[in-house]
Amino acid sequence: MTTFTEILFWGSLLMILYAYFGYPAVLYSLSLLRASFGSMAPRPGTAEGFRPRVSLLISAYNEEAVIEGKIINSLSLNYPAELLEIVVISDGSTDRTDEIAARYRDRGVTLRHYEGRIGKTECLNRAVPLSSGDIIVFSDANSKYNKEAIGELVGHFVDPGIGFMTGWTKYLSKSAGGGSSLGIYSGIEKTTKILESRIGSCIGADGAIFAIRKELFLPLRNYDINDFVIPLKVVQQGFRGKLEERAFCYESAVEGVKGEFHRQVRINNRTIRAIFNNRKLLNPFRFGKFSFELFSHKICRILVPFFLISLLTTNMLLSAGGPFYAAALAGQFLFYLVAWLNHINVKTDYLPGSASAVHTFVVANAAILWGLVKYLKGETYTTWSPTMR
Repeated sequence: MTTFTEILFWGSLLMILYAYFGYPAVLYSLSLLRASFGSMAPRPGTAEGFRPRVSLLISAYNEEAVIEGKIINSLSLNYPAELLEIVVISDGSTDRTDEIAARYRDRGVTLRHYEGRIGKTECLNRAVPLSSGDIIVFSDANSKYNKEAIGELVGHFVDPGIGFMTGWTKYLSKSAGGGSSLGIYSGIEKTTKILESRIGSCIGADGAIFAIRKELFLPLRNYDINDFVIPLKVVQQGFRGKLEERAFCYESAVEGVKGEFHRQVRINNRTIRAIFNNRKLLNPFRFGKFSFELFSHKICRILVPFFLISLLTTNMLLSAGGPFYAAALAGQFLFYLVAWLNHINVKTDYLPGSASAVHTFVVANAAILWGLVKYLKGETYTTWSPTMR
């Protein structure tokens, strides 16, 4: 007879698998079903001659090491220069960021400096209304776009139902395994957004490369995470968003576990707060399949650390119940041992990529827990500092 402990064990395992693999599988099945009934709309991103005026907003704080490269990259994009406004938004930078950006004033680059470290979100609240573009593209100082990125993003806005578009980030790393492990998880995120786009609207955007219709921008709270809350507000206004695979940027991965952990804590803290503040979107009677997507994509991921704890706890209680549970417990201990060895830089030459991926998974879920603790304590994040790259 199945015990309550066994139900918890198997339920926890299934929810962990669902959060990362089951949900994309469900989306894929739904997209096939949608296509079989001929409801896959023609791809509007190929519309020829659709060239709206675009404002590219580059958020920066003390980015003297990378800002010039970003500006040069932006000036080289394959989009009509007369239709592309490039704006560097400096959040109280105290280094040479403003000085470097000002050098390109004659080439059409606008510098907007805001005193007092008011935070990226508040800077956007002030800068977006001043922008001349019909489409606003949000970017960061450390991300380099592929030449066709702007055109690939904005081409989709020929569809009046599209409110936001997102690209994706290719992570580069100097350390062995670091970039590849981040790539695995960013790959899962990318695939999930692509599948969501096929059946409705993707959840959230990539903060380094996403675009919205200017008229849909609503002022944000200073602690809002803009690449998640802006898309949520667009959906609430009756529009949808998609991921365009052909629009991407390059970005250096954060070097060092501590830097990545703190980055993830900040992101998760702000994401959890955003979900609570926009919880009406979880009502399926008002928002239909978007509620299902939001719950599966975000809520289930946030709950994974608790399912991991439940899986380990119940497995220990069941370990004497047969060889399967004993082997499963041994496998869990090995899993966390590999993560720990990678954390303390012990070489695992027989599984270098796998060890890094396991470690990244454990760090990411620990960051979710700590981000939740900080949220429950009432801590918020409004500013950020450049990470070591």
